[in-house]
Amino acid sequence: MTVRAERHNHTEAAVRELSVVGVRVELPSNQPIVLLREVEGDRYLPIWIGAVEATAIAYEQQGVKPARPLTHDLLRDILAALKAPLRAVEITELKENVFYADLLIGDGLRVSARPSDSIALALRVGAPIRCSDQVLSEAGIVIPDEQEDEVEKFREFLEQVRPEDFAG
Repeated sequence: MTVRAERHNHTEAAVRELSVVGVRVELPSNQPIVLLREVEGDRYLPIWIGAVEATAIAYEQQGVKPARPLTHDLLRDILAALKAPLRAVEITELKENVFYADLLIGDGLRVSARPSDSIALALRVGAPIRCSDQVLSEAGIVIPDEQEDEVEKFREFLEQVRPEDFAG
């Protein structure tokens, strides 16, 4: 686990806020993917994730409340009990096709985390999700107007998919 205090006097890398479009299963590989979109821009960021994290994100987006807390619910509750709010999530790096993220907690604490876990937690607490410009430049995609119907099909898919569809 990597935990470090933020230095408030260093130059921050430029970041963009993202919103979660949703999760789906990429065929034919059956690999779950979370699709993020720039809030003030037209780039999308697809990140391949695990089935457990896809389920956690889908549950939260669809308002499904499990009988017992899932891992991301537990972490939300621990942060609340410690009075250490999640201020933001930042997707910071892309190295060898692996995304890296930081949880910005309380007053200046950064904890390294997988983007999928970070997104699931951010959705539960209403924290902003940000991405470095460098990562968006490397991995972000712009969907041409003629492909916008694909995004609409994706949204239709999201309305019909159930979290159980991601169970391994």
